[in-house]
Amino acid sequence: MVEPSVVTKNGHYASEMLSQFRLLERLGNIYMEKIIVNGGNPLCGRVEISGSKNAALPIIYASVLVRGKCILENIPAISDIADSFEILRGIGAKIRLLDRTTYEVDCTNVGPGKSNYDLVRKIRGSYYLLGAEFGRFGRAKVGLPGGCNFGVRPIDQHIKGFEALGGKVNTEGGYVEIESQRGAEGNNIFFDVESVGATINVMIAAATAEGTTILDNAAKEPHVVDCANFLNTCGAKISGAGSDVIKIRGVKELHGCTYAIIPDMIEAGSFMVAAAATGGSVRIDNIIPKHLESITAKLEETGAEIEEFDDAVHVTANGKPRRTSVKTLPYPGFPTDMHPQMSALLCMADGVSYINESIFENRFRYVEELRRMGARIKVDGRIVVIEGGNPLTPAPVIATDLRGGMAVMIAALATEGKTEISDIHLIERGYDEVCAKFRALGADIEKITCPDPVEIKKAN
Repeated sequence: MVEPSVVTKNGHYASEMLSQFRLLERLGNIYMEKIIVNGGNPLCGRVEISGSKNAALPIIYASVLVRGKCILENIPAISDIADSFEILRGIGAKIRLLDRTTYEVDCTNVGPGKSNYDLVRKIRGSYYLLGAEFGRFGRAKVGLPGGCNFGVRPIDQHIKGFEALGGKVNTEGGYVEIESQRGAEGNNIFFDVESVGATINVMIAAATAEGTTILDNAAKEPHVVDCANFLNTCGAKISGAGSDVIKIRGVKELHGCTYAIIPDMIEAGSFMVAAAATGGSVRIDNIIPKHLESITAKLEETGAEIEEFDDAVHVTANGKPRRTSVKTLPYPGFPTDMHPQMSALLCMADGVSYINESIFENRFRYVEELRRMGARIKVDGRIVVIEGGNPLTPAPVIATDLRGGMAVMIAALATEGKTEISDIHLIERGYDEVCAKFRALGADIEKITCPDPVEIKKAN
């Protein structure tokens, strides 16, 4: 089965990236994939970081504003990206794969309200299609988004922004619909909380709105800045991204461009933590060190030595990790997406460590999986209490969500013996070639496909 509308520059169908994430679905879910880790080996060597998932997703959807072609470089090969391209194809976009990390996206003939409901429900970032459709067509209809389940993640600030731009919003029946007779119109908007998703989504919608929009209490994350830079490269007039006030002077239309996505700071941070947890020494290339400052500071508190270069960091473990306390905060604070990985590291530190999760109220499902490996860890409200220093033991575990999956993978890499990780599709939502990258650092790790006896029984 070929994937129509995804073609190489030579004109041949190029479905490899999409089909690798669809194969199990097409087999009726009879087979399941697992990651097997024989841990206890220090990670050593160099790893190159892929493009940022959190930057690539909004930029892919923002390309809907462009009546023409955009060349997007440094796109990670992950399932959320594959799903996003499939969503765009469903509304009329043409996607050409130019090489493994570069795509041509042509949204000349897209239309609003046609996105696949089931695909949209699979990923959180699909809500950026709302801002793009509203900004271009003055109306939008997109299913409520999905993504990792770690607590209530409302889109009320998105809706507040769309309504301030003149949209009438309806959220009944599993969809979000926006209607406006006059299209999006500029306005002053104060976000009640610093919301990355709402900041980006409203910024996308306002880029081609009539008049000027000012976003106050805006999120400052690097992927907010990257999306603003992409839109500006396409002809938008956005200033202040990276501060808490963003000014958007609406333009009539945007033109195509060539744009490279920033490196993934969370992937980089994950490899930094993995190096420290396994007692290794790893150089992490293709990064922006400034984006990692809060992660670097906490790892240094645990005793890791970190050498910084222009576009790389070198992490060297310096004996057993020391205890520390962490509080997740909006950028430039310690990122919530690094909370589970840091917990895995602190399980190996002598003494009691604390992680205060101030962003999401229920990002703790991974804790039970670390307990299966012998970790002394508990949750008290929004605080994770980790009594470290106890050797972990291998056990069958699951990836509870994207970052929780990486947490158990790091714990497995640092634990002598064979650990089996299931539900790995959640890890592959955000980590490009994760097993191959760890293998290149000396890890004994492989992905296997095995029959699921429950599904086989159902199929028969």
